[in-house]
Amino acid sequence: MDSLSILVEKMRLTGSIFLDAEFTAPWCVTSSIGPDDCVQFVPIPRNVIAFHYVSTGKLLTQVGNGTPMAVSRGEIVLFPRNDKHTIGSQLDIAPVKADSLIKPGKDGGLAEIRYGGGGETTRIVCGYLGTDRQQEPLLAMLPPVIRLKISEGALGDWIESSFKLAAKELRAGSLRDGNMLTHLAELLFKETVRRFIAGLPPGSGKWQHGLRDDRVASALVMLHEQLGRHWTAERLAAEVGLSRSAFAERFQRLVGESPMRYLAKQRLQEAAERLKSGGDSIARVALRVGYESEAAFNRAFKREFGLPPATWRKQNQDETDNSPDVGHL
Repeated sequence: MDSLSILVEKMRLTGSIFLDAEFTAPWCVTSSIGPDDCVQFVPIPRNVIAFHYVSTGKLLTQVGNGTPMAVSRGEIVLFPRNDKHTIGSQLDIAPVKADSLIKPGKDGGLAEIRYGGGGETTRIVCGYLGTDRQQEPLLAMLPPVIRLKISEGALGDWIESSFKLAAKELRAGSLRDGNMLTHLAELLFKETVRRFIAGLPPGSGKWQHGLRDDRVASALVMLHEQLGRHWTAERLAAEVGLSRSAFAERFQRLVGESPMRYLAKQRLQEAAERLKSGGDSIARVALRVGYESEAAFNRAFKREFGLPPATWRKQNQDETDNSPDVGHL
């Protein structure tokens, strides 16, 4: 498994398609995924990645005052941080909030929007991916909006045909395999990030270049696969065949922080996941993620999350226990 695949897997992504929208020109709406759109997942994911797949026609989209982007049939537009955005046949008319246009689907199928002035038709399927991890470097590195022609690339044909099938079955209320959507969402996100990284210009200074650097990518994989190992910068450098100073400089330049600081953050993220979802004692969680003493783990956890592990666990488990009884896909 390559470094990008491991990082995406650690995000523990969930995914769903929730809306079938048909617009006729002229039209313009504002959109952002909200809690009501994520009812399949309890608790609501902390990080939401919104996307629209254009199955018919074309549209323009814009985040804030950014440059408008044209999106055509067969393309997906992805919003890695769920920024509020505008989409429309044209963006110089007063937008309507998309939430106000949504109608329940027929026979348990997808929710629907049918809106516009009666001209050229654009049809889109809206969905999201979610992760509950507090800090996600892969999301932070991406621009506010990315356009992807999903028919391109090694997996393009398979992703596109699977996506069309899932959307068709959801419209009909006949999709029963929710794991298919989650797996498809992971592949879609991974392919988006992979193509984005491949298209970066040399010397752009983004940490994602670490995933294109063989030595740094190898280090990232080892850290994520063996969080509990007693790592030092010297040991990591030896594993990837560099001197300590050369490795530290390379990692800092590409990732944006030292190897040990990056490792500490990932250990605490993993610890938070284990505290929330498992029954292990705090001492056992601390040991599993690489802390030799519970006291040191408690101090580090409180610095990162603002609460001691026991308090944080109780609050987060209470939130889960008090949530409505809605199953995951």
